[in-house]
Formats: sequence, C-alpha cells, structure tokens
Amino acid sequence: MSETGTEPPTYAQRLPDPASTSNVRYNPTLTVLRELARDDERQTEYGSPAYVSEYRSRSADRTKNAIDHDLTDEDHERVRDAIRSASDRELLCVDRLVGRHPDATFCCRLYVPTEHARIALTWAKLFEPTDGREPDFHTLQLPDHDETAIRVFPEEGTTVVLGSDYTGEAKKSFLRLFMYRAKRAGGLGLHAGSKRVTVSDAEGTQRTVGQLFLGLSATGKSTLTSHGCWLEEPEHAAMLQDDVCALLPDGSVAGSEGQGLYIKTDGLTKSEQPALYEAATADSAVLENVVVADDGTVDFDDDRYTANARAVVQRSELSSAADEIDLPHVDQIFFITRNPLMPPVTRLDDRQAAVAFMLGESIETSAGDPSRAGESIRVVGTNPFIVGSEGEEGNVFRDLVRSLDVDCYVMNTGFIGDESIDVGVYESVTLLTEIARGTIEWRADDRMGLTIPDEVPGLDIDRYYVPDHVDDYDAASSALRDDRASYLDSFPHLDDEITNAVY
Repeated sequence: MSETGTEPPTYAQRLPDPASTSNVRYNPTLTVLRELARDDERQTEYGSPAYVSEYRSRSADRTKNAIDHDLTDEDHERVRDAIRSASDRELLCVDRLVGRHPDATFCCRLYVPTEHARIALTWAKLFEPTDGREPDFHTLQLPDHDETAIRVFPEEGTTVVLGSDYTGEAKKSFLRLFMYRAKRAGGLGLHAGSKRVTVSDAEGTQRTVGQLFLGLSATGKSTLTSHGCWLEEPEHAAMLQDDVCALLPDGSVAGSEGQGLYIKTDGLTKSEQPALYEAATADSAVLENVVVADDGTVDFDDDRYTANARAVVQRSELSSAADEIDLPHVDQIFFITRNPLMPPVTRLDDRQAAVAFMLGESIETSAGDPSRAGESIRVVGTNPFIVGSEGEEGNVFRDLVRSLDVDCYVMNTGFIGDESIDVGVYESVTLLTEIARGTIEWRADDRMGLTIPDEVPGLDIDRYYVPDHVDDYDAASSALRDDRASYLDSFPHLDDEITNAVY
C-alpha cells in the first residue's frame, strides 16, 4: 500500500500505453514488420526471411517467477529500471490472441524495441490478430539490456525479458501464463501437441479419437502430431496443436497457437517429415538460425549456428492441419520418451500415467540446455514452464485422466537397449494408428512389469522386446525402478498412491 492509501501500479500498468504514447508503434502489419527488420534479413531461395539471433535457446537458468522464487528488491528494481528505460525508446507494440476456446482465450501484448522488429514479426506469425479486447498478458523484451534476466509475475500476467534476443522467450512468456491460468481454472496446462484421428476399428466401424502428445523439443512431438498416418479417406488424421494445450475439466482441450507453429528444423527432410518440410520451405515461413547461403540456398542439416534452429510455419501451409485448434474430447495421451529401457509403447493405468507425467523422462536438447544436449533428463510433465507445485500438477493430472477415463501410453521414439534397434517414424506412426483403431492385442509382461503389445498389425513387435537387447536387463531395470522411486520421493506434495505406482 502506498502512502496515499492506494495500491501501487502493477508492472503492466507501468508499461507505455500505445494509445497515448508517441514513441510506440501499435500493431503494424506483418509487411511493415518485415520491412523494419530488413537490415537483419537474409532472403531465402523460397522468398522467406531468415534471421540469426545472438541467443539461440531459452535462458532457463536466468528465469524466475514470483510464485516459485523469492524475488529480491534487486529483482524488482531491475524490472522497474527496464520499464523506465523502455519508455524513452522507439517501441513496437503487437497484440495477438492466444487460444480460441471460450474458457481459454487471452489477448497478449508484446513490446520490443523497433530495431528488434524481427522478434515481433516472428512471434506475430504464430498467433491470430487481436479482436480489440484489452490485453490479459504483457511481455516487455529488451534484447540489448546489459544482463540476461527473465522475470515472471504470473498473478498480474506480466513478463520482462532482458538481455536475450531469442524469439522463444517471447513465445513461451505467454504460453507459460496460458498454462498457469488453465490450472487455476481446475484444468492443466500441458506442453503437448493435439491431434484428431478418424479410423475404422477392427469391426469396420468408423471412430474418431482425440490424442495428446507430451514430449520435450526434439523427441518427435511435432513429427507425430503433424503426421497424416498414411490414411486414406474416409480415414483421416488432422493436427490441431503442436506445442501447448490446456486440458479442461470437461475433457476438452484448448489450443493456443491459431496461426503458426514454431518447429525445430535440425535435420528436417522431405522424406521423413513431408508436411513440416513443405511448410518450412514456403514463402510464408520465417527461419531463425538456419544456415542460408549468400544465394539464398537453405541447408537444414548445417548446425553451425545451433542444433536448435527454428522455423515459424503457417498452419495454412500444412495439409495435415485442421481448421480448428481445440479438441472436443481427449481419448488417448502419449508420453514421448527416449529411454532405451522402455519398449516402443506401453499401456498405463491412471496411477502409472501420473508416474509417467512426473518422470517426464527424455533427453536434454539444444532448445533447453545446449551444453547438456543428449543427456538423459527428467522434466515433470515434459514441461519446463510449470508455475507452482510440481507434485500438485501430478495429482491434478491423475485426477483428470481418471475422471475423464483417458487411455495413457509411453512411447519410446529413440533406441531400444544398446542402440542397435531404432524405433523410427514408421514404427511410431503404425503404433499410433493401430492404437486409435483398437486393433492391438496387449499382454502383461512379468519380466518388464509393463503392459506391452502382443500383436500389432503391420509390425513385428517381438523384434523390439527390450530384454533381448540389454545386457543384464533385470539389474538395469531394477536400478531404474529404484532411481525413479527416489526421484518421486523428492516431491512433497505428490500423493503416495502415485509414488507407490512406480514402474
């Protein structure tokens, strides 16, 4: 409370008002934004712009939020100084809508200095234009600040990004708050892609299932979400969302990005990922840290800048993308892992599903910590953007999948055992399709302690039996189970029912 008895202004209220501030350019068109960023652009052979940033991944170790961290007076003074300095600069102010769902649509306002117009352009192509409503969330990004610090104030919906010019910081600043608001409303924000698959079951009856894919960047989430599953009419697969969704209490899943996708391009090929490749080579794309030669030739295999090269691609360029972004009801949830002791797919009960959610087993990627890329890691919910108690998230996840009667699975999209057996796109897509059809025969495997496929149409599933490819499998499996149990014990708010269901 101030000396006058009134509440001090929030950080959002301290930001320049675009309606009354002469140094703020409000909602310029995409054409104008590209023109403002022309000095930073290298035009590709496809006519699209390509940019190279100084920061090429998120600065997770420099990020604090006001709920999980004790922000100091120094933190608050840093934010106030940044806002004061921004008031004296030429700024771009861009509003976009995150989400379309009646219960999960937010207006997001991004401020960046005009000389960093490429950030505004790239970010603006992910989300749909505003409908004129007042902003719910605000982000101020000052890439040329003298130190790197990201400070998040979830309750007021404000983020300040200092000292980083990575577009991913702007994108995730809003999606982090989108997920936080979903949890406050009784649902759960998920770092997940969503998909609608219409297939014929074993009796020839047509059925439509909603699928969610939880996984860290570079584990195959975008590939599986956008894949058409080689289906022919009347069967059909359509991508709804690629990155962030909100599972709501009624079983519907609210999407977030209505216009574009922010995909990794490392190793992107036309043969393995035809839909994403076509979108990334359209003139509507924006490439970020992708190697582009002087003549405009694009090389997705060259990682001289980073293995975390990106492209913003338009949904309209993806034949597999649906017009809608919301899923009416989720039926199946898949956790994507790269753990070599896991089979290509295993079926989980609701307690095991909560275990999988808490474990979030994957590999570190260049999108998170480039210095640890390739290492085994665990990230709760495969979601590095959780605000609040992680154990409580696990409890909420269990309660939701139990009440909604959702089928849950873990998929290994990496290697089996000693890396001699690779689970490729063909195997993963075949499993997804046959799970949707309901044609897989399952069995409880006593040695692995897991429910695994016994028969899969079109796939020799016995070839992928993990114990056949691991020296002293029983010892390795026991050690993994003990390590998982110890890890789950580190979450004080996690229910014992979940901790005791470790597999």
